[in-house]
Amino acid sequence: MSNYMFNIIPKIPVADWATWFVDWLTDAFAFLFDPIKEHFGYFMKYMSEELLMSIPPIVFILLVAILAFFLSGRKFGLAAFSIVGLWFIYNQGYWEELMSTVTLVILASLLSVIIGVPIGILMSKSKVASAIITPILDFMQTMPAFVYLIPAVAFFGIGMVPGVFASLIFATPPTVRFTNLGIRQVSNELVEASDAFGSTGWQKLFKVELPMAKSTIMAGINQTVMLSLSMVVIASMIGAPGLGREVLSALQRSQVGPGFASGVAIVILAIIIDRMTQSISKKAKAK
Repeated sequence: MSNYMFNIIPKIPVADWATWFVDWLTDAFAFLFDPIKEHFGYFMKYMSEELLMSIPPIVFILLVAILAFFLSGRKFGLAAFSIVGLWFIYNQGYWEELMSTVTLVILASLLSVIIGVPIGILMSKSKVASAIITPILDFMQTMPAFVYLIPAVAFFGIGMVPGVFASLIFATPPTVRFTNLGIRQVSNELVEASDAFGSTGWQKLFKVELPMAKSTIMAGINQTVMLSLSMVVIASMIGAPGLGREVLSALQRSQVGPGFASGVAIVILAIIIDRMTQSISKKAKAK
């Protein structure tokens, strides 16, 4: 009886609706997607192949080591690991792929922060905005990462641009959530004191709330950067260059050695970036 009741209900055409919606978006916003694909793609190619590749590897490695040294509080551990790890990547012949991966992570993380921080501020100031945006963030974080590749390819074709787009969707929620959390956790006494001194809303935001929430926001940015890096291998499935492409190629050919070497290169880059961003977060918390 129960099976009969289920069978008489017609199938809901969710797949057809999704196809129609994506097709409509692609056609309606072609004037926006096409320039982004062309110009942003050219900028990313220039950044990875011309700008970063023009820096001699030894200079790049030393710059990263110096930055790691100062960010870690003048400790040599992270600097030494950066030198050894980046030299290993160069030694394995993955330097060009490393530059492409760094480009993807930097741009995806920057865009996520630029978009995520204002949205987090809006959520902290408006209960209505928080009620609307929270389910969207839940949807973005629970949706399998592979699914984001479908609209990315539909909008931007294949290459690094759709890889950045997919990474942007996947990595933005932590920045939004932590910004919202950090501002909401600011002491009410501080907020009331700023009001008592006649601070405007913008002054209160930039001189009280954001500085006090800085460490929490940086923790969210750290998660965003790491999620962007985690999309490297997945983005390689739609033509994004970098270390992820080497892992995918090794997987397709069942080549254990090259797959392991390129995977270790991704791990090394992830550790360096994670320790640097954590050091910035700790400094912000100490201040």
